Amino acid sequence: MKILMVLTSHDRLGDTGKKTGFWLEEFAAPYYVFKDAGAEVILASPLGGQPPLDPTSDAPDAQTAATERFRKDSAAQAALANTQVLADMRAEDYAAIFYPGGHGPLWDLAEDAHSIALIEAFQAADKPIAAVCHAPGVLRHTKGSDGQPLVKGKHVTGFTNSEEAAVQLTDIVPFLVEDMLQANGGLYSKDADWASYVVTDGNLLTGQNPASSEATAKALLARLA
Repeated sequence: MKILMVLTSHDRLGDTGKKTGFWLEEFAAPYYVFKDAGAEVILASPLGGQPPLDPTSDAPDAQTAATERFRKDSAAQAALANTQVLADMRAEDYAAIFYPGGHGPLWDLAEDAHSIALIEAFQAADKPIAAVCHAPGVLRHTKGSDGQPLVKGKHVTGFTNSEEAAVQLTDIVPFLVEDMLQANGGLYSKDADWASYVVTDGNLLTGQNPASSEATAKALLARLA
């Protein structure tokens, strides 16, 4: 079983002069859920190579058992440093696709033609698509076979407006995940801020925030089973 994980290549937090990228826990926790289940995990990003790490996710108060495990795992670090180029990925080669969040995807993956086409190909092939925290933003321009937004009429979640306000980036991000999902016809729901919350609707699986990353990955494995 091969699972494709797609990470951002974007490292600039708007015009703030600060750095962003992918969120470490949202990569590490699912990565080990998949690896421990015996899956082969392939990593890709728009530019290939080392994806940028959001420095905030590397802070001491953001560490978890999964991130600590990653720090001691030279093989995982090497895999992350050498992600494949997203444009070279094909849906037929994988059982499922998973997008970790961080703010980076809002700028690049949400608008990336290769990512959009890949998600639509997974959908057409009836294969699971999972995204956590800000990564449901990658569904912004994806369409279903009927030409309607992929999330229209589907139960979804993602980083909440109140969580974005809590990290004081409401006016910095290009769009708010909660608002976008609702505007595209998604049946959006959420739990309390920072609580683990996962929504499954057929082959579409979404998690609300970093705390939801492990549970979203487990839900994806359950779907594949």
